[in-house]
Amino acid sequence: MEIRQLGTSELKVSACCLGTMTWGEQNTETEGHEQMDYAVEHGVNFFDTAELYAIPPKRETQGATERIVGSWFKARANRDKIILATKIVGRTGDTWYRDGDVKMCRLTETQIDEAVEKSLSRLQTDYIDLYQLHWPDRLAPTFGQRLKPHHYDVEFETFEDVLGRLQRHVDKGNIRHIGVSNETAYGLTRFLDESRYRGLPKMQSIQNAYSLVNRCFEDGLEEVCMHEKVGLLAYSPLAQGYLTGKYRNGALPEGSRKQLFQRLQRYEKPHAEEAINSYVDLAASQNIDPAQLALKFCDTRPFMASTIIGATSMDQLKTCIDAFSLEWTEELETAVNDLHARQPNPCP
Repeated sequence: MEIRQLGTSELKVSACCLGTMTWGEQNTETEGHEQMDYAVEHGVNFFDTAELYAIPPKRETQGATERIVGSWFKARANRDKIILATKIVGRTGDTWYRDGDVKMCRLTETQIDEAVEKSLSRLQTDYIDLYQLHWPDRLAPTFGQRLKPHHYDVEFETFEDVLGRLQRHVDKGNIRHIGVSNETAYGLTRFLDESRYRGLPKMQSIQNAYSLVNRCFEDGLEEVCMHEKVGLLAYSPLAQGYLTGKYRNGALPEGSRKQLFQRLQRYEKPHAEEAINSYVDLAASQNIDPAQLALKFCDTRPFMASTIIGATSMDQLKTCIDAFSLEWTEELETAVNDLHARQPNPCP
């Protein structure tokens, strides 16, 4: 497993990052522990979680995933062997993440302090290697949505204030480095400018959706990240399972996220099915597992720090981890780029 530097930090992370969001909902604590054991045995040293998880977001399961990671740390006594990333929610009306009478979750000083301390407690650790803003405090075009003109007039916690609040936790040793998620080129650039001019912590990573059917990152964010040395942590590299081919021709596997939660609309837009099928067909023509084709594509991008995988079964996990040893050829590069040119970004 290749090990890469995260941004300009001293953190060295595996090219494959173990995502955890199904633990506590679709997966039990025992299954989560089994996945972490297997991943570490195969060279993965990087885990990603969030205070929001498990998915889908619910009051009853909020924080469950961090607790499962924490119980594994306690049982294995190996916290120093893992690069641990977690996330704080951005602006949301789902207020169950906070104590007391909170009208909205925001990136205020009080709420950041509470979120950090709760994550540390659930994770049974005294430091977080990478603390990420799960989505912005301002209204922004996130999760494939578009804004209306009046949304830009809504007030938000300033970039410098948010960085200053995170700086306090870096100074205390609770956080080693920081990153963003579901962020735009504007937002990332503003954070980078404020950190540079004010001597505040730098955003070392950006965790955005990126896959064969969503390469929007390449339009703006790639340039920022390459020049500023910010690493992409790609989530949904399998388009929430669509690029495995398991939903092809209307199939609805028992226990799949679509069957359980019906939350995959980002990958059900016009022309999405045709594009997804073209990549699955390409994999078949090359005798490659379609999931492995999709993951190795992400892994070979020059701006990629680590590609986040997720699995609900050990067979899925093994397939995903094995993808990182696949050989990527010029023939595959040309083929995926030709398909992308025909149907660019059907699932932004």
